[in-house]
Amino acid sequence: MAKDKPSKSVREKAAAARAEQQAQEKRRERTVRIIGAIGVIVVVVAIIGIAVFASRSGSGGGGEVKPLPSPNPSLPVPKGVYDSTGEVPYGVPYGTAPATAPLLELWEDFQCPACGSLEAINGAGIQTLATDGKVRLVWRPTAFLDNNLGNTSSAQAISAWGCAIDAGKTAEYHDAVYANQPTVEGEGFTDEQLLGFAEQSGISGVPLEEFNTCLTSGRYLGWAVNSTQAFYDAQVQGTPAGFLNGEPLDGAQLADQAGLEQRIADATKQ
Repeated sequence: MAKDKPSKSVREKAAAARAEQQAQEKRRERTVRIIGAIGVIVVVVAIIGIAVFASRSGSGGGGEVKPLPSPNPSLPVPKGVYDSTGEVPYGVPYGTAPATAPLLELWEDFQCPACGSLEAINGAGIQTLATDGKVRLVWRPTAFLDNNLGNTSSAQAISAWGCAIDAGKTAEYHDAVYANQPTVEGEGFTDEQLLGFAEQSGISGVPLEEFNTCLTSGRYLGWAVNSTQAFYDAQVQGTPAGFLNGEPLDGAQLADQAGLEQRIADATKQ
């Protein structure tokens, strides 16, 4: 005698079970990828953190060396950037969040490999939280690696970023620098490269000419120096480093989008 065919409800349950099993496998694979990526950031951040207060003379790198001004709060900052008396001195606010939203400060150095890794993994996610109005993002640039690498490339990149901020391309230029970070730490950036990043960011015509004038004059090198001094004064242990309403977040926590969203949600309720 032939066996009866499974009922529709049995078939539906079996299909649902298979779908759930496949979903669990996908979640496990995603978790493994995230843990692996975060592990890379943890290792690199640890290395950078150890070097932060090491000898500042360095052995010399391949980047250019230009004279920098001494810290001076009267030196200019780009449009919309906090000055020395602002809520977050020398920080770059970004996003649409109201004043009541949690404040996320993010310290980065344009020559920092761990910062580049963070930006590749979750830079877009962090920016989305800011543009969605969930968190007040303030980028805090530092050029501490210049001292260790024997160049002034981080300061020059910060200065160029200031020129791009004036041109209305804050996030675009920030992202372009990290997307083109040298594969060998210490190679730094040339003025030609920094100008090229402006074109990649969508700056053209008269604004590009103004960017070039701003860049070659070193208009915002003072901002770079002042912000770096603020980094030293705050005794930040390395980059990338985040502070959510003053509570420290390391690179791994910043790279974990789901975890970061939960931290922000918890901070919003306080």
